[in-house]
Amino acid sequence: MNLALLHTSPVHVPVFDALRDTDHPGLALGHVVREELLERARAAGPDSVTDDVRTLLKAAVADGADVVLCTCSSIGGIAEELSAEAGVPVLRVDRPMAALAVAEGPRVVVVATTHSTLGPTAALVEEEAARAGRPADVRTVLVEDVWDLFLAGDRETYLDRVAAALDGLTGDEADAIVLAQASLADAAGRTRTTVPVFSSPRTGLAAAAEECARTRSA
Repeated sequence: MNLALLHTSPVHVPVFDALRDTDHPGLALGHVVREELLERARAAGPDSVTDDVRTLLKAAVADGADVVLCTCSSIGGIAEELSAEAGVPVLRVDRPMAALAVAEGPRVVVVATTHSTLGPTAALVEEEAARAGRPADVRTVLVEDVWDLFLAGDRETYLDRVAAALDGLTGDEADAIVLAQASLADAAGRTRTTVPVFSSPRTGLAAAAEECARTRSA
């Protein structure tokens, strides 16, 4: 395996497999799904799953991973911080998305359906703005009462409700919209907003594929 993906929902497995087949044919993926990590992070904060993430990273490396990509924004920062300890690059899927968003302008709206994702993603956007030497005015929007739809497998209603929330955002108040969870990516194609909308799966996987190529050639 070249690239291990750490997920907190099984719905992301076919999404990233399809992106691999389209954009990076030949890239070997291994999927690790631990749904309980997100539920614990939501209940007790991301730091509560640090030891578990550490164990999963070590196991992925032992299984042959050259690079690990964490696709959960709630725990992505924890995974990234453990990169040196893991001994391989550990990337968070939303960092490339954040970098693209801040290039659009300082007013970035972070949209999520669960509280645990808002803080880490807003902090990431501010970090990427500072790295680029750009100002950042980050606002967060929680689309309430829809997370249970995702858990129940009602993906269509879930995405429609998120898209409706995006419809209310205009260029008068935002330069860019960041979809803080990978599960929200397809809402970008359903919204009528004219504000640029950024999601994480495609750009995150591309960054991980590039890191795999660098690791292999080193």
